[in-house]
Amino acid sequence: MKIKLISWNVNGLRAVAQKGFLEFLDHYQPDILCLQEIKALKEQLPDNIAHIPGYQSIFHSADKKGYSGTAIYSKQQIQTKEFGIKHEQHEGEGRVITAEYENFYLVNVYTPNSKSDLARLRYRQQWDADFLNYCKELELKKPVIICGDLNVAHTEIDLKNPKQNTRSAGFTIEERTGIQNLLDAGFIDTFRVFNTQPDNYSWWSYRSAARQRNVGWRIDYFCCSKSLKPKLISADILSQVYGSDHCPVLLEIEI
Repeated sequence: MKIKLISWNVNGLRAVAQKGFLEFLDHYQPDILCLQEIKALKEQLPDNIAHIPGYQSIFHSADKKGYSGTAIYSKQQIQTKEFGIKHEQHEGEGRVITAEYENFYLVNVYTPNSKSDLARLRYRQQWDADFLNYCKELELKKPVIICGDLNVAHTEIDLKNPKQNTRSAGFTIEERTGIQNLLDAGFIDTFRVFNTQPDNYSWWSYRSAARQRNVGWRIDYFCCSKSLKPKLISADILSQVYGSDHCPVLLEIEI
């Protein structure tokens, strides 16, 4: 069965709801839609966003209002769901939803940002290690698809100005090592299976007309277990979709 998955950091679900979110959903018709940074409790959402016909919805909101949070809308039947990564120190920010399907686990993640002054970099390194361990434990049972805002540009072609950003949050060697560890552990960056070119980004600063000039970063990913590689159909960045400082990313897979 071919399924279409889309992941999008919406930078506020209530805000993007007023910027064509339902029209986007109707146009692309994903089987599964994963959102990050929803910044809302379910009860704060308009009813037509909290309950979308044809989709099962799961929300995992942060304890802090207006901060972080993740959501999954799914046409496919979800067998079980889990919040967090089984580490108390990482709970409370609504960063991970795991949905179990018949043939795979889907892990929707909003990875912590290291902060502009790198004040959270050490915590981020612990998060990366614990998150990888969590995903590898899942993989013992079924193949895993990881999607979301991983808050890191992996290589120099994944951001416009690598030389100027070697100690910027999202491109430090520590964070790049974190995603390299994920790939070394057997997960695949699906976009790079199909596209090895530079200038493909999923996030742009609101400053200095960065998006119009395509001065961006690729920090939103679909990664999957190596066993799923033969089943990949396509992976793309939907850079023509507006409404957030991130754009959606897409994966089509036969599973």
